[in-house]
Amino acid sequence: MPDTPAVLATPRSRVRVPLRFHDGYEVEAEVVTFHGLADGQEHVAVVLGEPGPVPLVRLHSECLTGDVFGSARCDCGPQLREAVERIAEHGGVLLYLRQEGRGIGLYNKLDAYALQDEGLDTYEANAALGLPEDARDYTAAAQMLRALGVGELDLLSNNPDKAAQLRDLGVGVRDRVPTGVFTTAHNVRYLRAKVLQTQHTLPLAALTGLSAG
Repeated sequence: MPDTPAVLATPRSRVRVPLRFHDGYEVEAEVVTFHGLADGQEHVAVVLGEPGPVPLVRLHSECLTGDVFGSARCDCGPQLREAVERIAEHGGVLLYLRQEGRGIGLYNKLDAYALQDEGLDTYEANAALGLPEDARDYTAAAQMLRALGVGELDLLSNNPDKAAQLRDLGVGVRDRVPTGVFTTAHNVRYLRAKVLQTQHTLPLAALTGLSAG
């Protein structure tokens, strides 16, 4: 279990950035960088709307294929788009974490995709490569939240491990708010594996009737 971070991170810079998505949605954000993050990675916080005492927060792991190129093999791009709008409406923070492929990196993720094409699910593919099913650690995320003065939050996530790790790190998670369900013919096996292997709160009924074409 994670321990409470002993070293405090501090804000390094803050810059206003207008965001514009492919569907035309626009919003103004403040992007914050940090000194002293435990893992040494260049994570950023995207502050949206007017955060109140209990902001809405999403921990979003970087996904080049989904976030940038619109890959239909995952739901990362649609989750990111949804999260920005929901957080902007409520007031809160999106932490964009440099944890490609659940922490295994881009090349390994693509190697895992090749194994998935042979019939393995997303977790089995990682294991076949000798890698963790999920290598993500949220110590830096907890540091970022503390640096922003966030002591309690509502977490926008289907993943119970994110809430558990934050609580173990001393961050108060009042509620876990599920994201939407973004199915395609190419990601339904991936989403079902999340439910069955790591208890993501996605309705299995919504993940039937589709198969990769």
